Amino acid sequence: MTDQSRRRRPTAPNRPGKPYRRPQKDPVRILAFEALRAVDERDAYANLVLPPLLRKARESAEAGSGPRFDARDAALATELVYGTLRHQGTYDAIIAACVDRPLREVDPPVLDVLSLGAHQLLGTRIPTHAAVSASVELARVVLGDGRAKFVNAVLRRIATHDLDGWLERVAPPYDEDPEAHLGVRHSHPRWVVSALWDALGGGSAAMEELLAADNERPEVTLVARPGRSTTGELLAAVGEGAAVPGRWSPYAVRLTEGGEPGALEAVREGRAGVQDEGSQLVALALANAPLEGEDRRWLDGCAGPGGKAALLGALAAERGAWLLAAEKQPHRARLVARALAGNPGPYQVIAADGTRPPWRPGGFDRVLVDVPCTGLGALRRRPEARWRRRPEDLDGFAPLQRGLLREALAAVRIGGVVGYATCSPHPAETRAVVEDVLKGRGGPAAGAEWIDARPLMPGVPELGDGPDVQLWPHRHGTDAMYLALLRRTG
Repeated sequence: MTDQSRRRRPTAPNRPGKPYRRPQKDPVRILAFEALRAVDERDAYANLVLPPLLRKARESAEAGSGPRFDARDAALATELVYGTLRHQGTYDAIIAACVDRPLREVDPPVLDVLSLGAHQLLGTRIPTHAAVSASVELARVVLGDGRAKFVNAVLRRIATHDLDGWLERVAPPYDEDPEAHLGVRHSHPRWVVSALWDALGGGSAAMEELLAADNERPEVTLVARPGRSTTGELLAAVGEGAAVPGRWSPYAVRLTEGGEPGALEAVREGRAGVQDEGSQLVALALANAPLEGEDRRWLDGCAGPGGKAALLGALAAERGAWLLAAEKQPHRARLVARALAGNPGPYQVIAADGTRPPWRPGGFDRVLVDVPCTGLGALRRRPEARWRRRPEDLDGFAPLQRGLLREALAAVRIGGVVGYATCSPHPAETRAVVEDVLKGRGGPAAGAEWIDARPLMPGVPELGDGPDVQLWPHRHGTDAMYLALLRRTG
């Protein structure tokens, strides 16, 4: 027997005469596929699914029970997951042009592998041959040899053009349908493009900047909770060149090179946390709004998961004020309690429905309600949300948003201040809610007047005509947070 015959591998039973090669398991791409499947099958969010998967892979590698998995592997897996989700709409349009059936007839796991492959081909610097071969190997592992052939054929068609070339082919002409054109080019549902355009106003250039910003990876932003930590401590702990002060919030630190916030002592101890700068600005504006008379009782009526409550609690402690943090869902109330643990001032966390409050009317000096919403202002962080939401979701949130604002106005004393906030720029979730409540539409509400919120965000440019404020990713580098400040008058 020759050496060659000894090395010959067994043949696959369905491929007589051809050597069978076992598929190579790539831990990075298998992990990315598992994350996408969780997002698709369980409506999970990638920012919740991915960290435990990365941690498990890293721990298995360190224990010697799994393949090598280092920081570069984690970075690539993260890019594959978030890049694929952010550009899903664009990739779907391209894949649809390369298959011989409607996209809805392609099995979801196959579509996930194709989308991962499309992102490697069109959205990264991975060489074409490597992107195709790695994706086909992944298909062999998770789908089987038969469907791997289909994946191979489709990806080779995709590889015939770069992203710009494909967009010329699959995006509707701008002159015929500008919203559909921008939706395909920037991977947003058409109705979301329309809603954002209504909120933003202006021409197509600004709209393209906003949609492009939604597809950029956001920096991790920390908050140094006043009286408990400082930006100087955080900057020193992160290291020179890896972090810079925030743009607008005096308590913000931006991590310019990523990193693991949980590795910082101040974050582990709860003296600092991860919080978008827009969220910090909303809490600071409410805390600094002019107030006559007492300033001793504060309420966060929609406190989960606890970022704004922790910042408000620290600010209240510096003034000797007491904070009540209420959250309807018990598991989220526990997150609030964890965020506030160790706060130096007096506070209480309760599980309570802000539309049916257990507190007495008129008992608070400052009230914040960061109401549940579609989340269209945080698409940078939760890109999958754009595909889950539907226009009819707005009708589902509307009664809750108005009910929470009415009860917030009832909870504050005459002369006190209410902050209505939402992480959505959609007009139906922002100013329309406030105007309806002030005009008594849908039910009576305590009398109130607008407070100009713009001076309470000093140094922040392009805040509009007021009196409310809409932040934008492309203008401010924050989530698209909205804030209206109201003073109760009767």
